Amino acid sequence: MKKTEIPVTSAVRFLREGKIHFEPHFYTYEEHGGTRIASAALGVPEHSAVKTIVMKTDENKPLIVLMHGDREVSTKMLARRVGVKSVQPCDERTAQRLTGYVFGGMSPFGTRMPLPVYAEKTIFALDKIYINGGKRGFLLEINPADLKVLPVTEVEAGVLHGQ
Repeated sequence: MKKTEIPVTSAVRFLREGKIHFEPHFYTYEEHGGTRIASAALGVPEHSAVKTIVMKTDENKPLIVLMHGDREVSTKMLARRVGVKSVQPCDERTAQRLTGYVFGGMSPFGTRMPLPVYAEKTIFALDKIYINGGKRGFLLEINPADLKVLPVTEVEAGVLHGQ
């Protein structure tokens, strides 16, 4: 695949169908490199690289969390916000079954099953974000307001990231 060719992932199809503008960006994927490697390769702040984390509640209900690349999710605070006893990341196999994406290529767009999305509110204050396009080494630059095409719940700063 040439760098100019955009992979037609479920995320890309979802955004095109919704007429949502995006700019594709490619980088060399590194196992366990995460947003640190991706943002460095693109020359953008890690704070604007948004990670997609598939989680499940103690009631086994899945959800997606969107968080700044340089922040961590407080599962205890998230569980309180969602109204359950606990929340934990899904294992790789479950996350892939729910989303249709592999680890390192998880996108909140075009998931196999519709999942509730919780996003750190401060993400929406950024001019642009870089979020996975459904393939390892492939990020989409979008306006954070476009996340609202998802069933997204904005969560106040401090609720998702431990301080």
